[in-house]
Amino acid sequence: MIKKLAYSLGAVATAVSYQAFSTYILFFYVDVAKMPVYLAAAGMLVFAIWNAINDPVIGYLSDRTRSHWGKRLPYLILGALPFGLIYFLLWVPPFRDLGQVAPLFIYFVVIVCLFDGFYSMTILNWAALFPEMYPRFKERAEVNSYRQSFGFIGLLIGIALPPLIFSRWGWGVMGGIFGAVIVLSLGAAIWGSRESAAYERDRKLPIGQALMATLKNRSFLAFVFANLFVQYSFLTILAAIPFFAKYVLNADPPTIAGILAAAFLTAIPMLFVWRQLTVRFGVRRAFLASLAALALTLVPLFFLNDTNLIFFNSALIGAALAGFILISDVIIADVIDEDETKTGARREGMFFGLNAFVCRFAIFLQAASFSAIFVIAGYNPYVRTQPAEFLAGLRFLIAGLPILALMIGFVIMLFYPLVGSRLKEMRVKLKEIHRQKGII
Repeated sequence: MIKKLAYSLGAVATAVSYQAFSTYILFFYVDVAKMPVYLAAAGMLVFAIWNAINDPVIGYLSDRTRSHWGKRLPYLILGALPFGLIYFLLWVPPFRDLGQVAPLFIYFVVIVCLFDGFYSMTILNWAALFPEMYPRFKERAEVNSYRQSFGFIGLLIGIALPPLIFSRWGWGVMGGIFGAVIVLSLGAAIWGSRESAAYERDRKLPIGQALMATLKNRSFLAFVFANLFVQYSFLTILAAIPFFAKYVLNADPPTIAGILAAAFLTAIPMLFVWRQLTVRFGVRRAFLASLAALALTLVPLFFLNDTNLIFFNSALIGAALAGFILISDVIIADVIDEDETKTGARREGMFFGLNAFVCRFAIFLQAASFSAIFVIAGYNPYVRTQPAEFLAGLRFLIAGLPILALMIGFVIMLFYPLVGSRLKEMRVKLKEIHRQKGII
């Protein structure tokens, strides 16, 4: 039990790092550091391209790594400390004067790419350990409820607390605190992790064969393209929150923190509700229900202005969001199991890498959405009161586009095939394969 909880603490590093990055990086560089929004969008495009390259490469290398510590743990051990340091450097750009836009842009591009490189090196390999360490469905649901509970604690720290920290002590202090949290939580995850020597003996597929086997997997394709649109929805909501709170709600930092806390504090107990629904109704039905619920909870954001009602609506969003976050990891674990029955090898790194590769296009879509709406609607970072067109654009960003993306993801997920008798047959076959490998 202690080892399961220690491994699950890695979710704190995942949430604090990436979700805080997704929520505040554009706000910080555009609204605080005053980098033109079109340059921020261009930088995020470079970031998305780099991200798309490094994720599958690191995943493939991880699958083929052999060492005394295993094939995943070396990347965690070597990458944890630099990851925390780079995270701190994100929030302390040395170029802040009006005449330093070009060096600020270069710094932004370099530092976000370094951030993503170490994120992939550590978090991808931490996530790849999950299906291998916990092969049984009920145990996966159990451990994933721990992981996502810690993940929501990380979201609470990384999304709800920043307004309180940077408004009082500055962005650099926030980056330093969160960098330390990342290193410590990854350290606990390393201690709680283990690797099976039996998987080290799996045959290693050449990269071309590995890619083709992954891209021919219908279950993976259905999930990953549905996940692309869901991730776009999630990233867009997060990145729009600081602007929405400042310009639409006119909220102060404590109020912003409270609104975000309402979502994540509600989500934590709802993880256990979604866990029971997943066990009872299966992953596809539960996943579809979570997407439909999330879309419905976004509708009030088109017209709500009252802060009390926003608190209540935020809690509803958190309750729906818990389902998607819990179930997605269980789905990809099933997909990896199915692949082992076809190839005879565990290839978590390739699947998590390609999932990240496809979903990183959500970053490009998010950046393009922000750039287009901000420019068309007349956003000006030097004034407090924005035009009515911009306020309407913010509502479309935080509700309209995410709802549309969730609907597309819902339709794609209807074609996810690994359910019912096919799923049961796969699990029977996998059990026999593991028996032959000597894995209990």
